[in-house]
Amino acid sequence: MITFDWVFFAVGIPAIMFGGISKGGFGSGAAFVAGAILALVVPPGLALGIILPLFMLVDAATLRPFWKQWHWPSAKGMMQGAVPGCIIGAVLYTMVDADVFRLLIGVICLAFVAFQCVQSLGWLTVRRIAFSRPLAWLAGLIGGFTSFISHAGGPPTAIFLLSQGLSKTAFQATTVLTFWAVNWMKVVPYAYLGIFTLETLTASALLAPFALLGAWIGVRAHHLVPERAFFALTYALLVATGIRLIWVALG
Repeated sequence: MITFDWVFFAVGIPAIMFGGISKGGFGSGAAFVAGAILALVVPPGLALGIILPLFMLVDAATLRPFWKQWHWPSAKGMMQGAVPGCIIGAVLYTMVDADVFRLLIGVICLAFVAFQCVQSLGWLTVRRIAFSRPLAWLAGLIGGFTSFISHAGGPPTAIFLLSQGLSKTAFQATTVLTFWAVNWMKVVPYAYLGIFTLETLTASALLAPFALLGAWIGVRAHHLVPERAFFALTYALLVATGIRLIWVALG
């Protein structure tokens, strides 16, 4: 059950705005923080159902500003790989309970921050490689799976795209196109699994204006706001959220 009280909106509004900003201007890598934070106040399954329509709305709003600036071979390969990834996610969704998803989302949060910190300290570098279709499929497979279960497809696809040395805008545009397609892939399975309910759709409708506001800010911030400042806040939120979700799952 979703209680539309001040706690829900106090958590949901900044969460979805942050997700919209990330998807709109910073490559979607940390957009899943929206779902992770929302899972603190509603069951993970309901959080998935609330977030997907909002992310699809953000996708639609940000596709045009980055139109045809993507790297098509990468986007195509990842979209192809995402199909079996989403299928695997749908199968596993029926086999585990909510605490398993809380634990998995929490681990993904902390692993993503750890990877970024190790990389920023120079302990690990993403070596530039030429485009590889098998690697694109693999990135899409992992991204499709993590996107299905926690809207966290950004990190694995980001690693693949960064390894090719794409420009900031090409990276953003490729991510926007890829997850526009991936999110559409999830609609029918989500509906079949009962992830969408009248409550989740109501919550999505109430939060929709803030998702669009976040997307608008993200697109404009793409060329203006230093990525380091944005992601510093993102990492702090992800660490706090990840620890909380793991605590609840194991408690």
